[in-house]
Amino acid sequence: MKVAICGGGSVGTTIARDLNTSGHEVLVLEQDPDLVERRRRELDVTWIAADACEVASLDAAGLATVDVVVAATGDDEDNLVISLLAKQEFAVPRVVARVNNSKNQWLFNEGWGVDISVSTPQLITAIVEEAVSVGSLVRLLQFEGGAKHLVEVTLAPESPAVGNAISTLGIPREAAIVAIVRDDRLVAPRPETALQSGDEVLVLVSVEAEPDVRRELVGA
Repeated sequence: MKVAICGGGSVGTTIARDLNTSGHEVLVLEQDPDLVERRRRELDVTWIAADACEVASLDAAGLATVDVVVAATGDDEDNLVISLLAKQEFAVPRVVARVNNSKNQWLFNEGWGVDISVSTPQLITAIVEEAVSVGSLVRLLQFEGGAKHLVEVTLAPESPAVGNAISTLGIPREAAIVAIVRDDRLVAPRPETALQSGDEVLVLVSVEAEPDVRRELVGA
């Protein structure tokens, strides 16, 4: 897989290092030439000193040939511009954008070319909630510009889903149970799988279907 990362700061560099270690072809665009020279000595990927908010720079970098663009700068406005250019000008199949200020989360949608947005503060909040909440639906990640979410529910004893097979639940077609964590073990969800109290249920769900999923797994 070929990945272009826009932003050579600590976040972008860490992503580039991990992807490179996993065997992916990585190029990083960073507008600070001095930072690019330093990073080149630290990490053996393709480094390009360029402004990723300019169409000409992205074209010269070969953005039309990449599979994924990661807009990972420390500026939300730049990340939105990069995402929009990547999707509209270069038809990049998958655009992932970093959200620095959670108040701007609502902007990171398909209208700006964003397929997946990642907000570190929001993600940390979700992880904290997931760790302490039982019987509540917690959003973990956002996909397709906000149209779909990965949510988690730790089933309380009084959950209407407890003791019932997945196939008997009224889970809407716009949602899918993708994993169950039970006693620190991953359980592959099958139609006949009966849910138990304490199960951590991960569901990929559209915004519209979320209330139905909450009703089936939480009961409220």
